[in-house]
Amino acid sequence: MCHPRCPLWLALPLLLSCPRADGSALRGQIIGGHEAEPHSHLYMAYLKVGRSACGGFLVASDWVMTAAHCLSGNITVVLGAHEIFQPEQSQQVRGVLRYHPHPAYDPDTLTNDIMLLKLTAKAKLNKYIRTIALPKTSSCLPTGTSCTIAGWGLIDEDQITGKLFETKVSIYSRRKCVLFYPHLDDGMVCAGSFHELKDSSQGDSGGLLVCNKVAQGVVSFGYDSPPGVYARIANYLRWIKKIMVK
Repeated sequence: MCHPRCPLWLALPLLLSCPRADGSALRGQIIGGHEAEPHSHLYMAYLKVGRSACGGFLVASDWVMTAAHCLSGNITVVLGAHEIFQPEQSQQVRGVLRYHPHPAYDPDTLTNDIMLLKLTAKAKLNKYIRTIALPKTSSCLPTGTSCTIAGWGLIDEDQITGKLFETKVSIYSRRKCVLFYPHLDDGMVCAGSFHELKDSSQGDSGGLLVCNKVAQGVVSFGYDSPPGVYARIANYLRWIKKIMVK
């Protein structure tokens, strides 16, 4: 073997109504994070999902990847953003032409929690917007690999930030992670830190775990403290290729 971070924009009222995987407790902050340098994560996408939000990332000029559990209504995609609640000239807004959640996605266990969004128009790639590379093979990342996560989720118990925050995490060993999540499978990877409280949050659902400048995981679910669980992108390369040729 190699639930959700519920999309959170309006905090507690949404938190109480969000679906969760069995045994999972949803969280509301980037733990141990700091504000990212503006436009240092050129692939990041902010997804407006009704009255809430998710993260996502650009994998081709007209394709965004996110978590399948983020599909709860029509999605509007904002690219090139840093402070999402401010009108920035760098931002490009796109609609979604087609939604492609993984056909085997299970909302109860959050297995196969990955989705591709076909945009209504290609993004104009520039100094604010770039795509992120996908893995070339389906092999697992070594334990201890240093990675980065970023998102617009809560940074405190009750503080919503409109700015992109980031933090560093490391890949957990599967042997240790299965003690937290017995249903861990080949489509999941764990990351966080045993020694520091650093992790992503439900406001960052669908966001990216990037390791060595390659997209390796989609923010999916977790407990109140690290590690978090991510959909392991390398496990889905055949499906991704099949969808993106449509």
